[in-house]
Amino acid sequence: MQQRIIVLGAGYTGATAAGRLAKRLHRDDVAITLVNAEPDFVERVRMHQLAAGQDLEPRPFSAMFAGTGVELKLARVTGVDADRKTVTVTGADGTEELLEYDTLVYALGSGWNDGGVPGVTEHAHEIAGRPGALRLRERLARLDAGQPVVVVGGGLTGLEAATEIAEARPDLDVALAARGGLGDWLSDKGRAHLQRVCARLGITVHEHTAVTAVAADRVTTADGTEIPAAVTVWTTGFAVHPIARATTLEVTETGQIVVDRTMRSVSHPDVYAIGDAAMVMGPGDKPLRMSCASGVPTAWQAADAVAARLTGGKLPKVPLRYFNQCISLGRRDGLIQYVTADDRAVRAALTGRLAAGYKELICKGAAWGVAHPLIGLPGRPRRVVRQPAGSDPAVKAAV
Repeated sequence: MQQRIIVLGAGYTGATAAGRLAKRLHRDDVAITLVNAEPDFVERVRMHQLAAGQDLEPRPFSAMFAGTGVELKLARVTGVDADRKTVTVTGADGTEELLEYDTLVYALGSGWNDGGVPGVTEHAHEIAGRPGALRLRERLARLDAGQPVVVVGGGLTGLEAATEIAEARPDLDVALAARGGLGDWLSDKGRAHLQRVCARLGITVHEHTAVTAVAADRVTTADGTEIPAAVTVWTTGFAVHPIARATTLEVTETGQIVVDRTMRSVSHPDVYAIGDAAMVMGPGDKPLRMSCASGVPTAWQAADAVAARLTGGKLPKVPLRYFNQCISLGRRDGLIQYVTADDRAVRAALTGRLAAGYKELICKGAAWGVAHPLIGLPGRPRRVVRQPAGSDPAVKAAV
């Protein structure tokens, strides 16, 4: 009998894990199914570009996984029964199907988080995925010169959205509302560069500003100030997919699945969670932030752990850490903030056109790595070791 491995979600983490598993394990021994609602890979780190009117290169999964043995099932995940080891999915035609698994890799990721602020879901736009980015793109295209756009959220997503829109549409009045100071987590050099870029692009920055309500034509702040907004872009953070919370899997208050260092669920050993869907502890015993930089290494960790347990190999012990934060500030400028292993800014930072080129290489490399998950790593696909039910062949090997 083939081992049935199901991967839920084909973002950076899910697609990477599926491809890495296909190359780690012998095709005769495993059946790998990748479940995703869309037929193309979405470069989530470029959604601000898509929203600003740029066209992105199509990346169909049919080409990316050709000849790998990974089966793509186009469907929406509607339920997971971690006790019965089944997944319920619904196809584009509305047909419901029950899939059984031996090993599940949960990579459903996250979406935008409205924070419970009144008016956000009704009036604000989001760029956490392609549908939202395309809706914002269409709305921005209809704006006349001089109309106000407010980006709420001063994190990486908000900075990239505000600068991209301001550069692409210099005729618009773009503002950024940040709960804290502008780039207050960056180094002195990083903050100074960010301030210069916002000034050059004509972005009005509202620092230490909490938005408490959104209407069709304005946002309201905690002190009662009303800021005009023909379009509001909401980028204050991410919320994980709600399905895990509805299962018997152990999850955190935020709905993230609790995992060990191999990305294995602490409550259900046949389930692995990766990327934004998992509560992963990094250096300094701090949770990894939701990001591509965090997600891809967890996909490598999980895929290698699954392969090790199935083949009797050694469990991976690669540390999860950060090196830098890469921020695009339009197409011709950028900021690379170097950080400690636990994501705290150091003095060094790369800025300007060189940083923009660096960020572009990172984006291209992330997409390329999804289709080439084992480049540079030694070894051929290994055969699955047939073990008695309930055994874990890698446990003794790892001790």
